Amino acid sequence: MQNDITSAVVTGAARGFGREIARRLARRGHRVLITDLDADAVAATATGLGVSGMVADARLADDHRRVAAAAAGLGRVAVWVNNAGVARAGKAWEQSDDDVRIVVEANLLGVVHGSRVAVEAMRERGGHLLNIASMSGLGPVPGLAVYAATKAGVLNFTTSLQGELDLERIPVRAHALCPHAAATDLLRGAQDHPDSAILFSRRRLLTAEEVADAAVALLDGRRIVASLPVGWAALSRVGALVPTVGLRGLALLRALGDRRRRTGI
Repeated sequence: MQNDITSAVVTGAARGFGREIARRLARRGHRVLITDLDADAVAATATGLGVSGMVADARLADDHRRVAAAAAGLGRVAVWVNNAGVARAGKAWEQSDDDVRIVVEANLLGVVHGSRVAVEAMRERGGHLLNIASMSGLGPVPGLAVYAATKAGVLNFTTSLQGELDLERIPVRAHALCPHAAATDLLRGAQDHPDSAILFSRRRLLTAEEVADAAVALLDGRRIVASLPVGWAALSRVGALVPTVGLRGLALLRALGDRRRRTGI
């Protein structure tokens, strides 16, 4: 029966985290629908993974609704992953209006719109909603203030949304994953900008596969927020609680990261 078949949506899945998450969801038996803006990349990834794909703009609520309808045609929507996002390094006052707008719309409004549609798609029979946040959402990140603000918004939105779901007894579980920087095209696109230095402060960047493993693992439980790696999350939280001290430490990490940034991933 159609109702015995489950589908999963992954936005921004033509490459990077999204592609690896989609790969793992397909292995779990879901009929996966991936979305992205790049039609050629969507087609290539969908073919390579043996999943369905469609072009959609995560910034648009109506595009999420089109995706939900298509996913429902594949099976009962049981998983929805809001992964689509963009990064722009640079001091807040130096970024263009267009850059600020696209970061906020893609990273924050995209998650809000996607989550609202996902809840409607899964509210009757339940499911899991996973929002990809960032370690940048846990504390100050000089050089990425606008990006960090959107990811903090994703984190707070996800936890607040879970409270709303609980109050209404809607059987949808919301999750947020906060990974540190990973070696993806998104990071490489920002690498030439000096203000991205803090992203390279760890000795080793995460891989897309590691992030995808952590993301899919969240779907197996009720945990709302997870960070990767855990130790760095604690440091970020301290920086948020005591920003005067935290910003001094971040200046040191930024200097270290800048050396690594210039040597390449």
